[in-house]
Amino acid sequence: MRANSFQQKILGLQGNLLSFAYQLTTNKEEAHDLLQDTTLKALDNEEKFVDNVNFKGWIFTIMRNIFINNYRQTVKKATVIDQSEDLYHLNLSQDSGLSTPEGSYAVKEISAALNTFSDEYRIPFNMYIAGYKYTEIAEKMNLPVGTVKSRIFFARKKLREDLKDFR
Repeated sequence: MRANSFQQKILGLQGNLLSFAYQLTTNKEEAHDLLQDTTLKALDNEEKFVDNVNFKGWIFTIMRNIFINNYRQTVKKATVIDQSEDLYHLNLSQDSGLSTPEGSYAVKEISAALNTFSDEYRIPFNMYIAGYKYTEIAEKMNLPVGTVKSRIFFARKKLREDLKDFR
């Protein structure tokens, strides 16, 4: 394929590539970065493109692979590996906010506000806070998933209203 024709094809797909990049990243700046990385990689590997291959599929595959590799790199960087002998860091409890008097007071206020809710709102909300997924809550309470979601939403909303002066 002639270099001029190759570059024209890449330029012709920039709009489609940007849309696809935005779907992958859901961030405008990251989408532009991904588009730039993809264009650069395609231009660097022009000699590897075979004329009888779907050009659009080839370049979209490059973009998808760059996105996946970047995602894996980000996850790897965020992973904490505890190399202490007794795995001390893995057993540290998360900050619950109870260590300060203000945090302890806040937890009491929130618990008191939650206890005023009827069971139909309090139970799904507490289960959600405890880490249950919507589908698990729906199964345990014999409710549709949509009902569970709406009850949790309304419980949050009521909690915000009840504690608006607390902030």
